Amino acid sequence: MIVPRPTRLRRRAGQFVFGPTTALRATQGAEPAARLLRRHLRPATGLPLPPSATGTVLLTLDEQLVGLGDEGYALTVSELAVVLRARRLAGLLHGVQTIRQLLPVEALGEVPAPGVVWALPCVDVEDSPRLPWRGAMLDVARHFQPVRFLRRFVDLLALHKLTVLHLHLTDDQGWRMPVAAYPALTEVGGTRARTQLGPAGSDRFDGVPHGGAYTTAELRALVAYAAERGVRIVPEIDLPGHARAALAAYPWLGNHPQRRLPMWTEWGISEAVFGVHERVFDFLRTVFGEVMDVFPGEHVHIGGDEVPVTEWAASPVALDRVAREGLTGPEALRGWFLNRVGGLLLDQGRVPVCWADAGDGTRLDPRTVVMPWQDSTPLVDGHPVVLTPYRSTYLDYPQSTDDDERPGQPGAVVTTYDVYHQPIPDDPAVLGSQCQLWTEQVPRPEDVEYLAFPRLCALADALWSAKPDWAAFGAAMAVHERRLAALSVAYRALTATS
Repeated sequence: MIVPRPTRLRRRAGQFVFGPTTALRATQGAEPAARLLRRHLRPATGLPLPPSATGTVLLTLDEQLVGLGDEGYALTVSELAVVLRARRLAGLLHGVQTIRQLLPVEALGEVPAPGVVWALPCVDVEDSPRLPWRGAMLDVARHFQPVRFLRRFVDLLALHKLTVLHLHLTDDQGWRMPVAAYPALTEVGGTRARTQLGPAGSDRFDGVPHGGAYTTAELRALVAYAAERGVRIVPEIDLPGHARAALAAYPWLGNHPQRRLPMWTEWGISEAVFGVHERVFDFLRTVFGEVMDVFPGEHVHIGGDEVPVTEWAASPVALDRVAREGLTGPEALRGWFLNRVGGLLLDQGRVPVCWADAGDGTRLDPRTVVMPWQDSTPLVDGHPVVLTPYRSTYLDYPQSTDDDERPGQPGAVVTTYDVYHQPIPDDPAVLGSQCQLWTEQVPRPEDVEYLAFPRLCALADALWSAKPDWAAFGAAMAVHERRLAALSVAYRALTATS
């Protein structure tokens, strides 16, 4: 049993055994998938799996597989050969992950495993996803995560055929995206003097500086690494709120240009927001120019959630902007701001993405992808939608009320069952869904993994499988947990009440 469960899998008698003479045959365009399979299998198996025109493991692109879409694949394993076919490279990459899961669990390891028979069961698989947007958001602004862990996280997403890594790169408590023209964004905005312990409002702090930022080279390499595994990265620069780190670096970006703010060390929502004068948009044009240069994907996230209007309501410059633009009041500046920034992206052929706060009446360009996270009604009129309801996709909440449960964001519990049973409307506007892992209470990579798994397994199965089935998923996870263990994932075991 593999996760996510395939659309159709039929087992037959027999097995194909990988051995020292097994070679890979990749037709034109399939070579990246062959390289990925070789790279994944070599550490544990020690097998060279060289390229050969007569190889018994065939990876090939087949335009005739129209019915399986751009991400589907067909896998046939007999005692004599393995044939992996797909219409597009994305499908072949998913098929590679299926082969990895069908092999003995030791194949997932990073150290040699002598004495294991590297056998694939004879199967016929036809497989394709139910929805195209399947992913996870990782907040690296509140607690910085090193690139080596981001690569590991990409590998874990790809194993589960999750194809979007949404990186939340900026917030009140940290700015992680390098911008050559504005070095203080990371030099000042990348480090805070201390970190609040516990939830927002707590009077406890650790007294330890926390910081970090990525280099352009690191991010380019991460994008390439992810693409090789079929994962695309969606960068987020959060605005016009959640801007305290940027304002600490460059006070003139705010509504009080002469005010010097220290880096924020608290959780919650700062009232300090971007100003609405033209110099701010010149700055953002430069920032997003670098973002688009580093991240070549179609979608760019511009934040947009939780924007206090206190400063705008008291700012003569902001109120003048309201009057000149014919807006109804300072509350309307959020939508106006997002449309200005979204227009910058649309002009460059990109698609803006933003969080959709419930009931604020903002009208955005209809091409903008929205992520409703508060409202019980998931659809937003006139927009493509990625579902992100906090009650079933926010992984910073604890997974249970058990006494031994690790601390998480207070206020709710989101179980694996909740993630699996997220309501998904049958509507063409729904692109898919993703889980969110905000990191106020998540300082270490092992904490990220514990909160992510097995809940990301549930999301993967629910969004991929043609007919989500909780009982069948549970049966698959009984086997799949051995794979997570082989990968040294710090997961929480799935239980009947999970």
